[in-house]
Amino acid sequence: MLLIRSVVFNTAFYANMILRMIVFAPYYFLASRKAAFSVPKGWASSSNWLMGKIVGATFEIEGLENIPEGGCIFTPKHQSVWDTFALMPHYPDPVYILKRELLWIPLFGWYLARQRMIPVNRGARGKVMVEVMKRTKEEMESGRQLIIYPEGTRRSPGAEPDYRYGIARIYRDAKVPVVPVVAHWGLFWGRRKLVKYPGHFKVRILPAIQPGMQPDAFYKHLIETLETASDQLLVETVAANPHLPLPPTASKRLAELKAQQTPV
Repeated sequence: MLLIRSVVFNTAFYANMILRMIVFAPYYFLASRKAAFSVPKGWASSSNWLMGKIVGATFEIEGLENIPEGGCIFTPKHQSVWDTFALMPHYPDPVYILKRELLWIPLFGWYLARQRMIPVNRGARGKVMVEVMKRTKEEMESGRQLIIYPEGTRRSPGAEPDYRYGIARIYRDAKVPVVPVVAHWGLFWGRRKLVKYPGHFKVRILPAIQPGMQPDAFYKHLIETLETASDQLLVETVAANPHLPLPPTASKRLAELKAQQTPV
């Protein structure tokens, strides 16, 4: 039954995306950029609804009051395709740094370009990265929210942290608050996994880290903040969803956390 539901969801998910891009294209490309963003927001909301109705996976958000007004940086832990869009309805005017190849996809890439997303060649160095940093700062100065995954790519729930120092440089140059976000999307919609799992979980938006720290101190603080909150939420999520088959990384991390709490 899980497999059938997952296949139905995958079909509905991509059909919903393609149909919306076609149907709303005239409005999307003629309206102002900010007004046009209602189209991706509507798609994200409908995709969350499909995940809940077909698969039975739902979530609630804690800490929406921690989102500051104006420009800021969101640093969610990245585990799944789901976390790339699920919170989109709650971002006022987001901008993503994403791999440039996504802009080459017909129609989908045009939608991304319309929102002035920032493409990057992952192997780029020097002047290219300087230009990316310049674009990033300009977008946030206009009041947008940068969404960046500080580990760079998707990681399995409970995996050992692997943060990139680039987030510290962006924090130093942008001079805006950084908002850490944790959730264990990957337990329900795993990386490169066909089967999706039902359940209910929490997304936790943590208090913003204000600008002004030294980059090294900020980098260490961000990692400690995200990892501590992620560990706590992993325990809570698994306890609330005992039916979930856990990836080895999650099982290992839970065992480590339990051992830390066991008196010698």
